[in-house]
Amino acid sequence: MKTNPNFDFEYETGGIVAGVDEAGRGPLCGPVVAGAVIFVDKNIEIPVVIRDSKQMTAAQRDLAYDWITNNTIWAVGMCSPAEIDELNILWASMRAMERAVDALALQPNFCLIDGNRVPKNLNGRAVVKGDAKSLSIAAASIIAKVTRDRLMHDLAQKYPEYGWEKNAGYPTPEHLRAIEKYGINEHYRKSFGPVKKILERGNDNETSCG
Repeated sequence: MKTNPNFDFEYETGGIVAGVDEAGRGPLCGPVVAGAVIFVDKNIEIPVVIRDSKQMTAAQRDLAYDWITNNTIWAVGMCSPAEIDELNILWASMRAMERAVDALALQPNFCLIDGNRVPKNLNGRAVVKGDAKSLSIAAASIIAKVTRDRLMHDLAQKYPEYGWEKNAGYPTPEHLRAIEKYGINEHYRKSFGPVKKILERGNDNETSCG
């Protein structure tokens, strides 16, 4: 039985529909990651909590991630920090969403996009606060966030001084102090304010990426 009865596939009508959402617009480093999810069986029983990933605990997200990846058609797409600097974070997010949909094993004929804008190469509808309204968007938000959090945790093993396993790249006071002390490496978004200011001050002693 579904543990989130507010979702009833109201938005997922009209054929093969993919929910699409992204994670990681705000951090100073790491990629922006998008998830895309298709529920092929709309009568499936869902024994885990699926809702806006930001409203879930890490343990709930991990359980949901495992269920989603085993019971739906899903994919992820990313844009690197260099692409974010080139395109800006909005358009990089749009491109990551397009890549996620392109990577799906079954191509949808319609997409539900969290937010107020549809990527230009996708056929779909923008749903403001969609991760609180659409089950497939909520599932996509979980895929995106868990994927990105795990990626940042892995990067933290290589660069432990920045605390990415805790801050996920967001500009916490501790993270900003670490940047001041250890400098900027290839995983930082050099167009983002706090990073840009450090570089403009001449503290661009980029760390080794070996």
